Amino acid sequence: MDNEQFQMGQTLRPESGWGGLILQGLKHMYITRIKGFRWDQICVATLLMEGDVAEDTATQERKIYKIADKYGGIPAGEANGERGYMLTFVIAYIRDLAIEFNIFAESFETSVSWNRALSLCRNVKSRVARDCKVHGISKYFISCRVTQTYDAGCCVYFYLAISYSNMENSVETFEAIEHAAREEILANGGSLSHHHGVGKIRASFYPEAVGEASVSLYRATKAHLDPYNIFAAGNMVSGNKSKL
Repeated sequence: MDNEQFQMGQTLRPESGWGGLILQGLKHMYITRIKGFRWDQICVATLLMEGDVAEDTATQERKIYKIADKYGGIPAGEANGERGYMLTFVIAYIRDLAIEFNIFAESFETSVSWNRALSLCRNVKSRVARDCKVHGISKYFISCRVTQTYDAGCCVYFYLAISYSNMENSVETFEAIEHAAREEILANGGSLSHHHGVGKIRASFYPEAVGEASVSLYRATKAHLDPYNIFAAGNMVSGNKSKL
């Protein structure tokens, strides 16, 4: 996960007594002053090592930490790993809670090849920041993390939130920012979706993503299997704002 999501995860720490606060302060001092990390630049990877034999997992752990050390990384401990993993479960509930405080939040995902992953993440986050500025939004959150990895590439999840207090047309504004982010994803070599599917929100991107030949094949398949247009009536993806 990137630094923005790392910092959000830190705010979800449970309250602790004086002993916990002192221990946490010592950890921060070690990370920043001794190891030289900057708190506003740290990113985190959560790893799960498992096996039938304890020696196997211990061997995995030694190998992984050796690789991490080679590239300047350090072990963050089991508790931090569990907290990072828990964040994946609670983030949807945070979204629902946030709307009570005039905050729109949503996630969107894509798949991208490894050679384009870093530039895609940077450019999408920059695009959202620019668009928020254009719309006069000073309080916003844009973050990303890699959730699935493959030989050829990875799945990247983005998390977007804006404060819409005293904002006119807040829903339309949020949709416009999210739409622009999706445009940036496609422009940077990302897919229309990794596993969430197309749906109504992404329907307008479908012809661009798959090409006219695929759209024609989709139309023909639909017409052949459902000649009376019973299934998904009114929900078909559109091209140039015309129903397929």
